[in-house]
Amino acid sequence: MVCGMNDKTQVVWHEHSVDRSAREQLNGHRGCVVWFTGLSGSGKSTIANVVDQRLAQLGKHSFLLDGDNVRHGLNASVDMLGDHGAAYAERFGLGFSAEDRTENIRRIGCVAELFSAAGVITLSAFVSPFRNDRDTVRQRVEATGGAGSFVEVFVDTPLDVCESRDPKGLYQQARAGKIKNFTGISDPYEPPEHPEVHLAAGDATPDALADQVLQYLLQVTALPSS
Repeated sequence: MVCGMNDKTQVVWHEHSVDRSAREQLNGHRGCVVWFTGLSGSGKSTIANVVDQRLAQLGKHSFLLDGDNVRHGLNASVDMLGDHGAAYAERFGLGFSAEDRTENIRRIGCVAELFSAAGVITLSAFVSPFRNDRDTVRQRVEATGGAGSFVEVFVDTPLDVCESRDPKGLYQQARAGKIKNFTGISDPYEPPEHPEVHLAAGDATPDALADQVLQYLLQVTALPSS
């Protein structure tokens, strides 16, 4: 550490020579974050994948950050980081406690903001159960991208429908007490109060739900019709 300097003075923001507006002009559309939230099994990843595919077909620059995929690397668990040593893994690995969930969303929110600043339509599919965590990401994204740069999509699927899907058997394990801190069973889910897009996803197909998201983007934020 340099004598007389603290962490704050060592970290200085550097403006980019190519700014956000120049990158968006190159892409032909605004960068933004489209944040899918909902219970496990609600269909977040499936719908987000359809939206991502449709955007690619339209020639738009997009990328999907999926909850499970991100936990394979950036937000790996203690066990996954075991090769780095026990102390390292314990310090940086993330589980599913309330504190770890908050850090999980904080990290991915920072990554999503960087992607959107690069002019990318950034799709994220995370349970993200806590309203304050999602609002914090919104504030970060809108601080650099302005109004309309954060689009919250609430995938509102009834719990019984999510449980009936349960492709990983997680609800069954949670009901049996084998999984602790499971959202919707032993941990709360705080639904968005004013999402930009509210998907009643119980009986609708992923294609129909994706159409609703795309319609919003076309009309309001990332995809100007001209």
